[in-house]
Amino acid sequence: MGCNYFGAGQVIKALACMNDEKDIVQGCIKGRARAQRELFERYGPLMLGLCRRYAESIEEAEDIMQEGFVKIFLHIDAFKGDGSLVAWMRRIMINTSITYYHKMRKHRYHEDLDEIGDRRPDGVGWEESAFTRDELMELIEKMPEGYRMVFMLYAIEGYKHREIAELLQIDENTSKSQYSRARRWLQSRLEKLQEIKTPGYE
Repeated sequence: MGCNYFGAGQVIKALACMNDEKDIVQGCIKGRARAQRELFERYGPLMLGLCRRYAESIEEAEDIMQEGFVKIFLHIDAFKGDGSLVAWMRRIMINTSITYYHKMRKHRYHEDLDEIGDRRPDGVGWEESAFTRDELMELIEKMPEGYRMVFMLYAIEGYKHREIAELLQIDENTSKSQYSRARRWLQSRLEKLQEIKTPGYE
C-alpha cells in the first residue's frame, strides 16, 4: 500500500508512513530480503505502470521493472532522503526504459516515422476532456516507439527537448519534430475515437 495521505487529520499517519519508509530504505541498504520485498510490493505496481508506458508489451514492462529494481537495490544507498523516494525510483525506471529502448531499437526500429500520422487536416480539433485517462493512455501505448518515447518524456515526465536529445542520443530538432508528429498522430486517433463515441455513428 502506498503512503499518500491528505488532510490535516492525517499528519500522524503521514509521519508514521515516512518513518516506515525510512526503515525499509535502511533495511535495503543493509541487504535485508524482507525490506527489499516490502519495497517491491509497495511500489511495484506503480513502477510497472510507468514502465508499461515505455514498453511494447506487458512482458517487456515487467523485464524493465525487474531490471530497474535490481538497480534500485544496488544503489539504494545513493538515496539520501532529501527528496521523494518515489521520484528517485521513477528516474531509475525511466533511465532503465531508455537503456532498454537503445538495446532493442537496432532490432526492431525500422518503421518510417515520416510516413505515419503526418496528414492531419488543419482546423480539426479535439477536447482532451472528452476522453478518459485510460483511453488516452491506451492510445499513447499504441504510438510508434520513437514517437512514444519522446512524447512520454516531454509531455508526461516534463523533460526538455535538449535533455531528451541527450537521453535518446538524437538531435534536439529531431526530438521536437518527433513530438510534433506524435501530437498529430494522437490527435488523428482521438478524432476517430470521438467519431465512434458520437451518438448516431455507424
